[in-house]
Amino acid sequence: MSLSFVDRHNGPRPKDEAEMLSVLGVSSLEELVKQTVPSDILLDKPLALDKALTEHEYLSKIKAMASKNKNFRSMIGQGFYGTASLPVIIRNIFENPSWYTSYTPYQAEISQGRLEGLLNFQTMVADLTGFKMANSSMLDDATAAGEAVRMMYELRSRDAVKAGKNKVFIDENIFPHVLAVIETRAEVLGIEVVLGKFNTVKFDDMFFGAVLQYPAGNGEVCDYTEFCTNAHAKGILVTAVTDLLALTILKEPAAWGADIAVGTAQRFGLPMGFGGPTAGFMATRDEYKRNMPGRIIGISVDRLGNQALRMALQTREQHIKREKATSNICTATALMATMTGMYAAYHGPEGLKSIAMNAYCYAHAVASELKKVGFKLAAENFFDTIHITGVKASDIKYKAEQKGINFYYPSEDSVIISFDELSNCTEATTILEIFGRNLYECPGLPEGKIFMARESSYLTAEVFSKYHSETEMMRYIKKLERRDISLTHSMIPLGSCTMKLNAAVEMFPMSWSELGNVHPFAPADQVQGYMELIKEVEHDLAVITGFHATSLQPNAGSAGEFAGLMTIRAYHIAHGQTQRNVVLIPTSAHGTNPASAAMAGMEIVLVSCDEMGNINVDEFRQKAEQYKERLSCTMITYPSTHGVFEVKIKEMMDIIHQNGGLVYMDGANMNAQVGLTNPGFIGADVCHLNLHKTFAIPHGGGGPGIGPICCTKELAPYLPCHPFLTDCDHNGVKAVSSAPYGYPMALPVTHAYIKLLGADGLKKATEVAILNANYMSAKLAEAGYATLYTGKPVGKGKNAHGRVAHECIIDVRHYKATYGVDASDIAKRLMDFGFHAPTLSFPVHETLMIEPTESESKAEMDRFIDSMIVIKNECEAIKAGEMDKTDNPLKNAPHTAAEVSADTWSHPYGREQAAYPLAWIRDNKFWPHVTRVDNGYGDRNLMCSCEDWKN
Repeated sequence: MSLSFVDRHNGPRPKDEAEMLSVLGVSSLEELVKQTVPSDILLDKPLALDKALTEHEYLSKIKAMASKNKNFRSMIGQGFYGTASLPVIIRNIFENPSWYTSYTPYQAEISQGRLEGLLNFQTMVADLTGFKMANSSMLDDATAAGEAVRMMYELRSRDAVKAGKNKVFIDENIFPHVLAVIETRAEVLGIEVVLGKFNTVKFDDMFFGAVLQYPAGNGEVCDYTEFCTNAHAKGILVTAVTDLLALTILKEPAAWGADIAVGTAQRFGLPMGFGGPTAGFMATRDEYKRNMPGRIIGISVDRLGNQALRMALQTREQHIKREKATSNICTATALMATMTGMYAAYHGPEGLKSIAMNAYCYAHAVASELKKVGFKLAAENFFDTIHITGVKASDIKYKAEQKGINFYYPSEDSVIISFDELSNCTEATTILEIFGRNLYECPGLPEGKIFMARESSYLTAEVFSKYHSETEMMRYIKKLERRDISLTHSMIPLGSCTMKLNAAVEMFPMSWSELGNVHPFAPADQVQGYMELIKEVEHDLAVITGFHATSLQPNAGSAGEFAGLMTIRAYHIAHGQTQRNVVLIPTSAHGTNPASAAMAGMEIVLVSCDEMGNINVDEFRQKAEQYKERLSCTMITYPSTHGVFEVKIKEMMDIIHQNGGLVYMDGANMNAQVGLTNPGFIGADVCHLNLHKTFAIPHGGGGPGIGPICCTKELAPYLPCHPFLTDCDHNGVKAVSSAPYGYPMALPVTHAYIKLLGADGLKKATEVAILNANYMSAKLAEAGYATLYTGKPVGKGKNAHGRVAHECIIDVRHYKATYGVDASDIAKRLMDFGFHAPTLSFPVHETLMIEPTESESKAEMDRFIDSMIVIKNECEAIKAGEMDKTDNPLKNAPHTAAEVSADTWSHPYGREQAAYPLAWIRDNKFWPHVTRVDNGYGDRNLMCSCEDWKN
């Protein structure tokens, strides 16, 4: 008998389900759900979705859909370019679950591979931009530019703050999508955007920052040195929105005076994918490193003194600083960043320069021939993009499309053409033919000096000169892969992260050229396949959430939060309620909630939780009434971050609405809602979803993610728009991402997940997720690990305990006093058993939050439980004096193969106990590459470049 996809997706077999239900004292999943989810929010009918497809049926459907796209040769540019994706990187990273199913590397000891991959990216960005510091990825160029404006604003001196300096200058020759996102972010912070020409602007005393595109939006290469000198003289910081490929031959931004550089590494082997996913970046001067958003990879040492990588300076980030964080960014684009770093390593500096020169030479050759026959160029100095003026754009467009080529048409009388890695002689002659210049041989390549030519070296670290054969690159990637725990090895039980199966069938289409080669600004008639895919995903997500409309533009959960809050703000403004800027946020909320609210310019009012972990409803009501005239909204996660369905959720919705506010529901825990209830039915007005959690897009070691928002009919007109969209309300939110639909190339994953499961399968997945969490909670309780928060108690006798939702918080707060062991020690010891730790100390300090998801089998959960039992026994041995208080397996965890196999062993416990505390570990042992990493050393001695990396 062939199993359905739902049977492949869910971990427990029918026999396992029965045993687990018996442990919980219930007879069915339906009975468990009724004990877990408040009855007043349970849906009374199934979701109105298509019938579930088989894997074969789905692949036929998506192939037919993708074939409706026209794969024209797009030379539109505007931040998205043709590039040759390297098969060695596509096969060994992009299509490799050992890379794409790993989580953000918070647990450094089992993440050394992807940390090195990100260090490569970081070094590449720093070298090419000329700065000392770079982060390990942003979402895209536009959001990175928006972050840079905020960063410059936060870097104002005390005198500048006191004086109220609030103007940022933007050179008008900037990509439209970058400008739109800057405007979206600036407005709510009280920042005035001043658009003008960089060579004529007159700064008054109210300017704090400036943004320049380099090369400019129309391709022109300008010398901004004098501009920067004048800006700095007035205390104004300068951000460059730049092109990494151009910087292999053009003077780096740091050399001509910029203070920050942002952009995207898409040109380094990433398909355009109708907008992404891509790999954004930011680099800056060393003195501004603590103000830089995003994650920074740093070099530290482990317990034995060996070099080890870790995420550095985390106190800047939202999960610690919350509303005072440098940014709300959490999930970034780690997988794509790793791929582009490998692209740079494979080509090396000379290879990258050769690729850049290919684009440069063909652009100048075509430009030269066009000038010979009377065409005028807007700029004489350019890298790869020519701006032709004085033409009838419609005629050129018709001829170009007849040849299967897309150009960019900024006006009725001009054309912009961007050359790239794929440009060649045949294409150049075809372009000239479109303009009426017929050549029967390749146009002559340019002579003379490059304007603003780069003089400094780059990519001098060994990694960029060592792996230039496919064999060596394949082995290097495999070496790093073996240093990381991913879902290919074991369960990753991170609470609030939903590390479920990313099925192969869901991932297949992401590699198809029909989806990868599409430019986000291509004409509508060329993207019918993508639009069909987008409309189906938008519709299905709206049905699942109980809402009217969906925007797919936000490209991370944090971006979704910001977009949702901005949509609420736009609604209030449209209804004459401009004073409504107060948001109520529970103290238990994810750190992104207050960080996003701060980014949206809102006043944050915190609401405490009671001893059961529920929002204090009395305080919630009191503060809603207190701020009634200014209340904008509340941000509520449901089920709560404490892992329970709060029974008074509808009452809280009513309180907000009665006081003139709206309800934003954080969809981070949507995996416990799908098919059972939904935000719309509960009473929310807008929510975001994490498609990289609930809807099967992989985490990729820290991104990419997608964070769409769904909302009511009343809010729909105010959803994010975009300069390249014509069917949206431009009175709403301008734009929140570079591309109109965010990261469309990843949408087939979610589309497949929904179509393969159907309404019944989605509901079953949710039920099994709840079953798995409750089973683990119950079994761990038997082992002496208490669950901190549960829902309302039900039943009698030994099962008279409450239920958790899809995750549970294990309380080890007393372990430090009782055993001398803390939650971090348990997390590190789990690595010796081959497991990634649960979420550590969130939302409650010194706890472990476990979320097994529906994809894990009973056998795997039992292995984890057995591991926790051994750890508990070791704790008891420490307490009884049978183990040393400081030199024990918990304090020294994790143990590496090098340490266990060394000639000497000085610990009072045996090597066997260190490495193989349970017999089954021998069958599939994962060896951490380093021992316990010293976090303090890494921050005190910050090193963030491959030049310092000797491992």
